[in-house]
Amino acid sequence: MTATSPTAPAALTATTTPATSPVLRVAPAAPADAAAYFRASLVFHADVSDVAAALKADGDPGFVVLDSRSTESWDQGHIPGAIHLPTALIAEQACRLLDKNVPVVTYCWGPGCNGATRAALALAELGYQVKEMLGGFEYWAREGFAFETWQGTERRDADPLTSPAESANCGC
Repeated sequence: MTATSPTAPAALTATTTPATSPVLRVAPAAPADAAAYFRASLVFHADVSDVAAALKADGDPGFVVLDSRSTESWDQGHIPGAIHLPTALIAEQACRLLDKNVPVVTYCWGPGCNGATRAALALAELGYQVKEMLGGFEYWAREGFAFETWQGTERRDADPLTSPAESANCGC
């Protein structure tokens, strides 16, 4: 069954299933379309655990981490080794602080903030390869990774709702 609106273009029509499940009211994408979508998502995003593992490993992780928040936010806590460049200053300062041959991973506060997305857009428009770190600083701290403040290095206990309690690897 195909649902169409009298005003919806054909490209926006969706295959629907009987209304027995709100989840399946709009049918899942075809497997090839789903694979393309999820592959594209991985091109644009990195998660906190993967960034932390790459930074912890010996050698060059192959990217730099950029904190796009204000100085006050940076002082509250930031990822060790991150570059501080608030989004509003990217256009004028990125070329001084970043190498266009090195991918950049941006972060901001957390999932409720699109500052890392705006920073990634600004960098991409300047010709940088960029990914956004999902979860931002919030999930970095919630997963128990060390962070720096103006007072020194801190670490919080990992939140068992965001990080496995008995392992450093979530298995995903």
